[in-house]
Formats: sequence, structure tokens, C-alpha cells
Amino acid sequence: MTGPLVLHPIARVESSLQERTDAPRQGDEGAPDAWVVFDESVRAALADITAGDELILITWFDRADRAVQAVHPRGDTSRPATGVFSTRSPDRPNPLGLHRVTVLAVDGLRLHVNNLEALDGTPVVDVKPVLGDIHER
Repeated sequence: MTGPLVLHPIARVESSLQERTDAPRQGDEGAPDAWVVFDESVRAALADITAGDELILITWFDRADRAVQAVHPRGDTSRPATGVFSTRSPDRPNPLGLHRVTVLAVDGLRLHVNNLEALDGTPVVDVKPVLGDIHER
């Protein structure tokens, strides 16, 4: 392994979801619309994002338990414990979250997005477009 890995948040989530128990397991399971508020330092990186764009938000689950290595999928104890790398559990050694969202509106440094299951205040570490078929790239 090389030296330390350093991530810098570029945005924070503003959401009605305050507690983990409030959040659905996945965005398409009833997650609310939310705002993603970006830092001024990345303004130029947002220049081409418009309403209707599909994005992958990469978040840092700052309230995750990084010691967890196995979970019962979906918290169902009747299912066998499964290694977290085979699940979408937020508790994991490096708690990165992946969220597929559609941009509903752009307001300066703020993106209004749908179906975001991240909690209020969750740091965003990167944004990537959802790629279409190879002939659309």
C-alpha cells in the first residue's frame, strides 16, 4: 500500500432524512427529493450539468460503522450473514455510497435531485454522469 488516501468533500446533501432509520435501503424505494449543495471551489466542474441529467453521486457515509464486515442482508436475521462487499450496506471498511439520481433543477451551486437516500449533511466526494449505450457516448 502507498501513502494515505485523502478525500475532500465537494458538496453536502440537504435532505429531510435525518436518521438512518428514516432512510429507505435504496433510492428507488421511496427516497425523497433532495438538494446537493456544492462548494464554490468546484463551480467550474458543475458548468455543464442541466435538469434531466442522470448522475451517480458518490458520497461518504460519515455515520457508518467502518468495523462491520458482515451483515444480514436488509437487516433480515433469517438470512445468513453476508460479507459487506456482496451487499449495499452503508456499514463497511470504506463507506462510499453510490446514488443514481436525476437532476430536477440547477440553482447556481445547488442541484435538486430525485430519489436520494443519503442523510442530511452527508458529504459528497464525486459526481459522474450515467453513461448511455456505447453509440451514445
